[in-house]
Amino acid sequence: MPKMKNSVNLPIPALKALHKLGNDISNARRRRRITIQLMAERAGVSRATIGKIEKGDPTTSIGGYASVLFVLGMTTRLSDLVDAVHDLTGRQLEEEKLPQRVRLPNSKKNREDHE
Repeated sequence: MPKMKNSVNLPIPALKALHKLGNDISNARRRRRITIQLMAERAGVSRATIGKIEKGDPTTSIGGYASVLFVLGMTTRLSDLVDAVHDLTGRQLEEEKLPQRVRLPNSKKNREDHE
């Protein structure tokens, strides 16, 4: 993997994820037999931006990635990235804070019902 110029200081796993995303976008475009020129026109970006996206360039805006995913018919995947259904860590942390017991509020009516 060639080292790309990177003015953004991202953790290595994030850079690898972007590189994989770019490669996957490139493969999806080619599976659909869409040229870089046509992709650029449909996404409303330059050919150079398509090249950066397909390399996983971290300086490319998320809007560019979103436009390309729209052209590929994959915007639903983008909107579901951090959906609670996929957030196992967040749900686990939330479950740890659940109360051990749940009590009904003390009200006059509740006391009368139990007498």
